[in-house]
Amino acid sequence: MNGTEKIINQVNPYKPEPARIVRAYDLTDDVRFFQVRFADMDLALSFKYEAGQFAMISVLGAGEAPFSISSTPSRPGLLEFCIRKTGVVTDAIFRLKENDFIGVRGPYGTGFPIEMMKGRDILFVMGGLGAAPLRSVLLYCLDDRDHFGRISVLHGAKRPAEMIFRDEFLHLKKRSDLDCYLSVDKDDTGEWTENTGVVTTLFPKVKTIVPENTAAVVCGPPIMYKFVINELIKLNIPKDQILMTLERRMKCGVGKCGHCAIDYIYTCIDGPVFTYWDVLHMRELI
Repeated sequence: MNGTEKIINQVNPYKPEPARIVRAYDLTDDVRFFQVRFADMDLALSFKYEAGQFAMISVLGAGEAPFSISSTPSRPGLLEFCIRKTGVVTDAIFRLKENDFIGVRGPYGTGFPIEMMKGRDILFVMGGLGAAPLRSVLLYCLDDRDHFGRISVLHGAKRPAEMIFRDEFLHLKKRSDLDCYLSVDKDDTGEWTENTGVVTTLFPKVKTIVPENTAAVVCGPPIMYKFVINELIKLNIPKDQILMTLERRMKCGVGKCGHCAIDYIYTCIDGPVFTYWDVLHMRELI
């Protein structure tokens, strides 16, 4: 099902639904984690989305903005978002408390091609806030563990205090059914026990890669993509099996405003998940 069909099947793609903030806490100095539940419990339990899709969050008097869904569709009832404080809308969201209400509409965009990924080894490469959308598909794979091969996670951040979901990923390292490697560009604490260096320094730690049977999932700051893609190409992973989730000024979510248009591509409908093969034919996407 493509993005256009998903939008048409929604009763009203422009209407935000009220959702209560169930839980909120800081992940870093400027990033906060939110768990929300639709006020309508039937909607909360029936709300469908795919790992990799995004939703529009609104605050009365402040406006709305797009945010990747960080929770997994395999755990219905709650939606989770990882939000960085960057402007008017996020400032307003950060002022809200638990039990306050926001508006949520969506989901929008394309998710990860889970059916294509099933049966393959999965290599996750994430940096900075890129952990937010990739957390959704990672948790989905772990909840449906028997349908995926070896799972490897490479997670990088500038400093230990800036690593999104740091404690969660340190806990994942203890699991025997995946390989999780963490790295920071610089350790300013003297207490960091994992790797120090950019995220690409983690590639030598990954166990044997079978290129034709591997799906690589990538998200991070723009500067990261060039170097990570080079590493994946060196591993001979096919270009149509390198999956990236990208954002580009998405505003309406339904392909009407044109803010996210690149030639004939609308990131909010045709993305935010693209293959590297797709990206090779898009100008200025990254």
